[in-house]
Amino acid sequence: MAKLTEKYESVLVLSTKLGEEGIKSTIEKFSDMISKNGTLESVDEWGKRRLAYLINDEADGYYVLFNFTCAPDFPAELDRVYKITDGVLRSLIVTKEN
Repeated sequence: MAKLTEKYESVLVLSTKLGEEGIKSTIEKFSDMISKNGTLESVDEWGKRRLAYLINDEADGYYVLFNFTCAPDFPAELDRVYKITDGVLRSLIVTKEN
């Protein structure tokens, strides 16, 4: 029987304190993780933006949008890894309407 997959969208706000290399490697880490557990459709880097309010005393964040399809149990694991990864200020994973 075919494995059910759903479309998801995930926005990450990374700390600019990671520096260019740190941001690049963090994006790569999550791109690889998503690819191994599903199909990564796109990675859209919005770049450095001013935050609406301070998060951990930081005024700027680096925004990244991932679009992917995967089994419904994977986003919980992805969210868990987001929460324990240094430099991730905020994250959001939502199911997209088909």
